[in-house]
Amino acid sequence: MAFRVEQHGPVAEIVLAQPPVNAFNSAQWNELPGLITGAGKNPETRCVLIRAEGRGFCAGVDIKEMQAHPERIVQLNRGNFLTFKAIRACEVPVVTAVHSFVIGGGIGICGASDVVIAADDAFFSLPEIDRGAMGGAAHLSRMIPLHKVRALFFTGGNLPAAEAYRLGAVEKVVPKDQLLEEARAFAAVIGGKSREALRLAKEALNGIEVGDVDRFYRFEQGFTLEMYMHEDSQKSRDAFVEHKGKADF
Repeated sequence: MAFRVEQHGPVAEIVLAQPPVNAFNSAQWNELPGLITGAGKNPETRCVLIRAEGRGFCAGVDIKEMQAHPERIVQLNRGNFLTFKAIRACEVPVVTAVHSFVIGGGIGICGASDVVIAADDAFFSLPEIDRGAMGGAAHLSRMIPLHKVRALFFTGGNLPAAEAYRLGAVEKVVPKDQLLEEARAFAAVIGGKSREALRLAKEALNGIEVGDVDRFYRFEQGFTLEMYMHEDSQKSRDAFVEHKGKADF
């Protein structure tokens, strides 16, 4: 199974467990929203902790599936949209603990979360421009300033955890071997609060945000679909799968 849900007292943990890099196909992205919503609705849950096993937190979408089946882009887009929406709309706060690579859809998970805790080896990246896609900037814009988002998006570059912390995107950066302990400790503090108070606080905080990230992300996805119809998009995916590199433009 690509995902595992564990209940630890008032904290529900959703574990990403799809070796080797936690890259999920369209069906898996459409499975994840129900797990998140269900965990948040559990009357025992006061905090949801999203974490991952393996080499990195999340490599985003399964590029090999999209290379072989580009017609599944609509299903994939819907799964991504519903996943990030479920995190933001979760009845209780969502804490995300990340290590190593946080790529593509991993950015959406973090950007939709309430709190991000990072291992010192973590880095954030939106390589969509090199993968024949668009999307992710709406959620990254919840984390870091506009011009930094654009620099990362246009170049496909990386944002190290330390810099993300400096920019306010990450609550704390901890040694990798202490990530789970630190994340659980932080989630436990939230878990000690009144569920009703947390539910109202989450709803209030969402309500006073400037802009609608769900609508912004859905707007972005329209351009992903447009990009997928261009020959450069398939060329990018072919280069990734066949050569593990960038297409020559």
